[in-house]
Amino acid sequence: MQAVASLRYGVIFKKAFSQPDVFTAFVKDILGIDIIIDHVETEKSFPSPVGNVNNHFDLFAEDKINRIIVDIQHRRYPDHYHRFLHYHCAALLEQAVSAKDYRPALTVYTIVVLTSGDKHGRDMSLIDFDPKDRHGQGLGEIPHKIVYICPKYLNDETPEAWREWLLAINDSLDEQVDETHYHKACVQKVFASIQKNTLTPEDRARMKDEYSEDELRREEWDKAEQKGREEGREEGAKIKALDIARNLLNVLDDATIAKKTGLTMTEILQLRQANR
Repeated sequence: MQAVASLRYGVIFKKAFSQPDVFTAFVKDILGIDIIIDHVETEKSFPSPVGNVNNHFDLFAEDKINRIIVDIQHRRYPDHYHRFLHYHCAALLEQAVSAKDYRPALTVYTIVVLTSGDKHGRDMSLIDFDPKDRHGQGLGEIPHKIVYICPKYLNDETPEAWREWLLAINDSLDEQVDETHYHKACVQKVFASIQKNTLTPEDRARMKDEYSEDELRREEWDKAEQKGREEGREEGAKIKALDIARNLLNVLDDATIAKKTGLTMTEILQLRQANR
């Protein structure tokens, strides 16, 4: 068994997957395409913000020979489907400045790795930008794609080429991996690069910061969910009170109805007017 840092931390994920050979091997297995790169940028941003939002790409690589951009995003957000769609479109729109027409010079692929899972519980989901006819047949006009993958939901139908990567990512989350279960050289290289005894003080500081940010975000989500439940209960109680009051309009006077239901006299008067 190896003691490793969890790939749920962005700093650790970038440390592992910013290695060009690991990046290209991962892209090959997930997207089925070969790319030629000599470096991977982390926290990539464009000189001029697109759409007045300065996006930062976790991992960004450009293959100028095969005319492909691949960015890998990591981390779960409440709005991750929309957020990374925006990032993907930013990588497309940034090319429009120098393009002769609206066709970007480079094909853009985005891979989003949701290490914490997702409410839909799918191992993968896809946004395919190619136009389709009414039978779902693609026209082959637009190759750009976004692939969302959730290692937590690996199943029997998950593509074989993906399996070891998803297993490795998920296996790292408890900070212990049995490296003998893995055979891909680049997966072994991922484990070697995130061993706990190789972490720098800067790595550990970033991990602590991310942990604190995640805890704060979780508290905010919990508060929002609790507020939603309370508002739902209050709304349900109000609907019930209105139903009771509506049935009493022809039986009791307004003051008595208000006392029994907790409604205001104004609300009861509005009910009487609506039921005339």
